[in-house]
Amino acid sequence: MPLKSFRPITPTLRYKTVSDFADVSQGNEPVRKLTTKLHRPGGRNNKGHATSRYKGGGHRRRYRIIDFRRDKTGIPAVVAAVEYDPNRSARIALLNYADGEKRYIVAPLGLKPGDKLVSGADADIVTGNALPIRNIPLGTSVHSLELQPGRGARVARSAGTMCQVLAKEGDYAQMRMPSGEVRRFHLDCRCVIGQVGNLDHENIVIGKAGRSRWLGIRPHVRGVAKNPVDHPMGGGEGKSSGGRHPCSPWGQPAKGYKTRRNKATSKWIVRRRKK
Repeated sequence: MPLKSFRPITPTLRYKTVSDFADVSQGNEPVRKLTTKLHRPGGRNNKGHATSRYKGGGHRRRYRIIDFRRDKTGIPAVVAAVEYDPNRSARIALLNYADGEKRYIVAPLGLKPGDKLVSGADADIVTGNALPIRNIPLGTSVHSLELQPGRGARVARSAGTMCQVLAKEGDYAQMRMPSGEVRRFHLDCRCVIGQVGNLDHENIVIGKAGRSRWLGIRPHVRGVAKNPVDHPMGGGEGKSSGGRHPCSPWGQPAKGYKTRRNKATSKWIVRRRKK
């Protein structure tokens, strides 16, 4: 999927790139029954306090209800369309099941309208089919992977991501994550064959500040540009670099500081991503 660039007739267009949407089916509106209203908290929690800075505004969206469980076992489905989803980096595919039901899934690379998909342990190793890990050969690339059987996909759902089946031992399999980490998953966890599509998403250049505002991203002020009362790196004569290691406004180091505190899931990690 190539990107579209522009003649630089204005400074804004000089570096701006957008997707050419060649992989998206033309003329398709989202299925209304498979969408719902999307609450945009603007970085505020349930008490109205801003807990995430520089968020707010953005274009109005409707959330597309995605089938992350793929629990319609043995019922074949036909890909009706590949659609754009404003809420995620990946494309989504509309499936028409043989029993008349319609569902959205995250679209893998190479999926086209007219393709036939199925879920279940007996499904073929074909892009878009969903199977338990125990039925997938070693070395296969997968995405939309469950952390716990039956809980729905949690891993490798964004554009261009995938996991790889490395080994199977007992009731668990070792999977290489998109970050390079090797982690253990139960063999009954389901995943989808293939890699998530829209690979060029990471190469898109925003190009102008207004386009970030459309996405709900507000301007981010550098710490060194603030006063000492507002940030530990602020102040100084001229353009000072802060005089200390980079940190947050509350003093937490920004580089090299380990913030992982979840010891309960450490037993599932075989090899850390930084080793």
